[in-house]
Amino acid sequence: MLQLVLNNWHLKLLSLVFALMLWLFVMGEQNAEVGYTVPLELKNLPSGFVVANEVPSLVDVRISGPRTLLSNIQVSGLILSVDLRGAQPGLTTFRRLEEHLNLPRALKVTRLSPSYVEVKLEHVRRKDLPVRVVLKGRPAEGVELDRVLAAPDRIKVEGAESEMAMVSEVETEAVNLADVRENFSLTVPLSYQGTYSRLVDAKTVDVEIYLKSNPQQAAEPLPPLQLDEIKDVIRD
Repeated sequence: MLQLVLNNWHLKLLSLVFALMLWLFVMGEQNAEVGYTVPLELKNLPSGFVVANEVPSLVDVRISGPRTLLSNIQVSGLILSVDLRGAQPGLTTFRRLEEHLNLPRALKVTRLSPSYVEVKLEHVRRKDLPVRVVLKGRPAEGVELDRVLAAPDRIKVEGAESEMAMVSEVETEAVNLADVRENFSLTVPLSYQGTYSRLVDAKTVDVEIYLKSNPQQAAEPLPPLQLDEIKDVIRD
């Protein structure tokens, strides 16, 4: 046994010295703390659901530990994820986000802002809504608006059920009628600004504007003079 220990003893001693020096270097290395801005991603959203609240896309993270290990962190590889698999309708709070960073054991997360994330899930609802063409300005003198046609005249919208319950129509961007004298048609973008809902297909509609003649009415007769006014005229 002693022979085995003494065999190549100088190499074994050198290895021990190097190992001791490395241990002393790691243990004696000054710690530091570094801040990162880490993207937050939601994954495995259940089918038929939509996120119906504001969820931060970035999280401020501060990590402390040996400078050498901190310098080796690949910033592009730092991602925080929230797994929505199996989540139910309503508000769910997700904590301990730092566990998803996969850091070396010698490194420690000292601060997260925000420290937790709340995700509200709602069922997706779809509605077929009428299109309302928004008009501005007045046609030229002698003509007036007859009718307005939009094709398609109904648009599909889908989104969070609470928001869809409050939506009754889809507006277009404003069509200017100022000083127009003749019928015209144009393609108009839809002006839909849903928070947790969206247009399913069409983003524009074809609008046709029809005008008709509007003869000017005869000038209204002047009001009759009052007795005091007649006396003033005769006196003059």
